Amino acid sequence: MQDTDLARRGLALLGCGKMGSAMLAGWLARGLPADSVRVQDPNPSDWLQAQGVHINEGFGNSPAVVLIAVKPQMMGEALPALQTLPKGDTLFVSVAAGTPITTYEAHLGDVPIVRAMPNTPAAVGKGITAIIGNARTTDAHLKTAEDLLSAVGEVVRLEDESQMDAVTGVSGSGPAYVFHMIECLAKAGEAEGLAPELAMALARATVAGAGALAQETGEDPAQLRRNVTSPNGTTQAGLEVLMNEDDGLPPLMRATVAAAARRSKELANG
Repeated sequence: MQDTDLARRGLALLGCGKMGSAMLAGWLARGLPADSVRVQDPNPSDWLQAQGVHINEGFGNSPAVVLIAVKPQMMGEALPALQTLPKGDTLFVSVAAGTPITTYEAHLGDVPIVRAMPNTPAAVGKGITAIIGNARTTDAHLKTAEDLLSAVGEVVRLEDESQMDAVTGVSGSGPAYVFHMIECLAKAGEAEGLAPELAMALARATVAGAGALAQETGEDPAQLRRNVTSPNGTTQAGLEVLMNEDDGLPPLMRATVAAAARRSKELANG
């Protein structure tokens, strides 16, 4: 991590659960000095206490970045702690779900704020995070946020905050859909006579391997699907069920993402 201003002025982390810990591990691995990190967390983990960072010692004097990683339901009591922080040109980055930029602006005032939506594969460095900044953020602020968040995977920029609900429905909640697909694929294997352990091993490795192939080759998933599908073969027989436009995966996935995006809007509106 080459940001000398970040190392000099420091980074403050409000909340250090699974997501915060994954990010912190990535930053430290990239060379961010542990002594430049300050963490505020009521229940610091054993792992966190072994990292050499400052824990519950305040935010420091005008840190370069404050990353907000508390659970949404804790936001009401967490944000007031930031109001007394000397803002200066501190960049605030939030990875908390469901909290719009206007909420942060109401508590923090006229400061640069980047809202980010990561997902749980960040825990193994395979996440993807969407970001959007408020009117005070510059391209330099967004690049700083990208550098920090790229420690746990890919980063994409949004054009408008209203897109965050769709992002939540696709990538934020999406890992759970894939995990359920693994469950269903394994159960289907059991129904065809496989032992549960074998069916689960096949399903888990198949989904993980297919995802890696799509990610690492960058090839169109439709083409990858066609590559596996022989005319009148077994894959085609299965896909005729799965790809049915009336009761197959397409309408089900549309309804799934729409439901998650709708709930994201409801949560954001209180």
